[in-house]
Amino acid sequence: MSFLRLLLGRPLANREQSERKLGPLEGVPAMGLDGLSSSAYGPEAALTVLIPAGAAALAWLGWVMAPILALLAILYVSYRQTIRAYPANGGAYTVSKENLGAKASLLAAAALMIDYVLNVAVGISAGVAALVSAVPALHAWMLTLCLAVLALITIINLRGTLDAGRVFAPPTYIFVASFLVLLAIGVSKTIASGGHPEPVVPPPALPEAVETVGLWLLLRSFAAGCTAMTGVEAVSNGVSAFREPVVKNAHRTLGIICAILGILLAGIAYLVQAYGILAMDQTQEGYQSVLSQLAGAVVGRGWFYYVAIGSVLTVLCLSANTSFVDFPRLCHLVAQDDYLPRPFAVVGRRLVFSVGILYLAATAAILLIVFGGITDRLIPLFAIGAFLTFTMSQTGMVVHWRRELRTAQDARERHFHRVRLAINAVGATTTALALAIIIAAKFTEGAWITILVIPCVILLLQVIKRYYDELDARLRKDGPLSLVGQPPPIVLITTEGWNRLTDKALAFALSLSPDVIAVHLTKLDPDEDEEKDARLRRQWEEDVEAPAREAGLRPPKLVMIQAPYRRFRGPLLNLIERLEAEHPSRTIAVLIPEVVKRHWWQHLLHTHRARRLANSLLHYGGSRLAVMIVPWYLEEPKVEEAVEPEEAADPEEAVPIEMLEAAGDKPEGRR
Repeated sequence: MSFLRLLLGRPLANREQSERKLGPLEGVPAMGLDGLSSSAYGPEAALTVLIPAGAAALAWLGWVMAPILALLAILYVSYRQTIRAYPANGGAYTVSKENLGAKASLLAAAALMIDYVLNVAVGISAGVAALVSAVPALHAWMLTLCLAVLALITIINLRGTLDAGRVFAPPTYIFVASFLVLLAIGVSKTIASGGHPEPVVPPPALPEAVETVGLWLLLRSFAAGCTAMTGVEAVSNGVSAFREPVVKNAHRTLGIICAILGILLAGIAYLVQAYGILAMDQTQEGYQSVLSQLAGAVVGRGWFYYVAIGSVLTVLCLSANTSFVDFPRLCHLVAQDDYLPRPFAVVGRRLVFSVGILYLAATAAILLIVFGGITDRLIPLFAIGAFLTFTMSQTGMVVHWRRELRTAQDARERHFHRVRLAINAVGATTTALALAIIIAAKFTEGAWITILVIPCVILLLQVIKRYYDELDARLRKDGPLSLVGQPPPIVLITTEGWNRLTDKALAFALSLSPDVIAVHLTKLDPDEDEEKDARLRRQWEEDVEAPAREAGLRPPKLVMIQAPYRRFRGPLLNLIERLEAEHPSRTIAVLIPEVVKRHWWQHLLHTHRARRLANSLLHYGGSRLAVMIVPWYLEEPKVEEAVEPEEAADPEEAVPIEMLEAAGDKPEGRR
């Protein structure tokens, strides 16, 4: 078994696509981890901004979290409508493209891609921060742990979306269950104590106030807390990943995610006020996350604490999975429109878009390294992309319902469309207002980086699109294939001497054209070349020209070209240029014999001139040149070594050998 097969599993056939779809049970961990885990760092981000206010900050936390919860409810209702209207991936890119135009769709795509990359970095760094809270001795290893978790999530997602959903389901539901129980215990203690519960493990003392609570501080706290809603759009971006009935399963998944997230946000906000818990500086020794302080205060530092905090760590780290599910699908859609390299649109061995997964992992790793794996340094960059896509998606849906209103058949249908339009209009207005607050509050803290990067990404997408448009325009040709007046090519064979490899190339060349020229490079070694060249000419007359005449073929020519600087590229290109000038209607085909190296050590024992020459000819040879490699095997290869067992046994993947029979060449059998 190969290492790749062991790591990623067997390749999946196209017909298995339907079996790889998600239901709500797998959909919540696959697409909801981002949203659910944000309950860990969203309230903490809001409290971090309020640290200068000291104990007074807790009295105002409710004023920060209430509009966030209201906004969550608006987004839930809005995205239900988006899923119903666009059941084949109705994310911001698709909605914007169909309702707001191509330029708007590029803005949505750029914002989404940046948001997904940041989500991976923030989620993993927050998860590792939770681990460091429980085990402070690991503080020095934060970045290493972040990169290790990233590698693990990447490998699991390369195995397939369904596999990721199933693997991540147990920690997701343990997290949900443990914190619902913890919140229930904390709320019951708070009510029983009249609003002043006694903490089992007292949280650190609240800092002294160095700033009074004002509107600007509250707006900044709201902007930071809005990171708790990132990921809500994930279900609408990946609707096609669900099994039938698609809309029903997507609605159920979205509803479960938003309901749990709302309960967690409200419960955490209520209990941190009751227990007097404020955020701590993550860069300092002894740092504890808000959830670590809360769990210790409610249930102490026993086994339940470690189960709860362990589940936080796991879910925060795995929250990156939402991006790994949706980012490749977004890149697939964008690449289909030629705004991204076309490899992003190609399905890999496990029916996932492997190029998108690997690109996401690489960019997130760069972010983690640059920012040292510290969540607070990444948070200011985070929410802008998410809320920009919220706004664009809702605005696009407003345009969509206005268009539907014009084609409505009766009053009842028009009434429903007006209600839906109003819901999305409220969503567009509120998310746009939140976006403006986030930009204003976080601009100087690093949000300007996101604002600067988005236009750069859009420009890059447009450059890629321009390249593909030019390529397609040059390659496009209408009408039937023209085969009239096509003379055989002039075939050149590059050779350093007369051997079995040259023999094979000559035999193949003579089957292609009567005009064959063997090109030998001379003066590579001034002390030996004259004698070698004379010997080669005698051998050529005896072993090549004479047999060709006996077979009734035009004898191949042997041309010696000078190479005073010991390089084949320049002299050969000059020869090709002269031949093209003398024969303007003919193609020049260059056959390059090459020994196939199958072992790593063989690569160390060869000069690789053939491969370098082929690359040079492809770059500089021109449109009338054809380059072919004629391989020589030291060990005869076995096809089965390159073919997966499933492919060899799958009748649907069989090669249609009847094509040879139609040409009158009946095969004796298959290898």
